[in-house]
Amino acid sequence: MLNASAVAFQTLKYLGVAYLLFLAWQTWCDRTPFAVEQDAGLLSSRRVVRTAVLINVLNPKLTIFFFAFLPQFVEPGSAHTFVRMLGLSVIFMLVTFVVFGLYGAFAASMRRHVISRPAVVQWMRRVFGGTFVALAGRLALSSR
Repeated sequence: MLNASAVAFQTLKYLGVAYLLFLAWQTWCDRTPFAVEQDAGLLSSRRVVRTAVLINVLNPKLTIFFFAFLPQFVEPGSAHTFVRMLGLSVIFMLVTFVVFGLYGAFAASMRRHVISRPAVVQWMRRVFGGTFVALAGRLALSSR
């Protein structure tokens, strides 16, 4: 429908621009202190791992990556094609695990420093608000 009707496409596009500008204004004007709920129930390690695995298994970008990128490094017609793909997949998963682990450790260590400084939180909100404005501008100037 959006492809067939230029009016419907433009209407939806400008509604999206308006919404992004609304989010920018709301983020820019927000002065409430950033609070993390301390009473939130902790999830079990098993549940966190299960959720992470489901998110990654159901993520189509990951499947496309494995089917489009990794086969370039496997000899066509080789007797060990499956083993080679499996090995490359394991290496990819290990590297991803290490990178995300480091990212999570860094984020956890920075949490206290960010939350306890209102100036940092306000700066972050302004950056997010500016990002919403930039996205709205890009959307407004985009064509089909």
